[in-house]
Amino acid sequence: MIETVTPSEAQKKSRRGRNIALGLVLAGLVVLFYVVTIIKFSNGMSG
Repeated sequence: MIETVTPSEAQKKSRRGRNIALGLVLAGLVVLFYVVTIIKFSNGMSG
């Protein structure tokens, strides 16, 4: 039989905070790669 562990409210808040932070970091990386790609393409086209 599988025993389930229910996290406390503090654990839920902590996990939610980590998830939000991780999501923001990933979104920031996506934007960074997008900007770098646009800059590389625009420099390549003009040269």
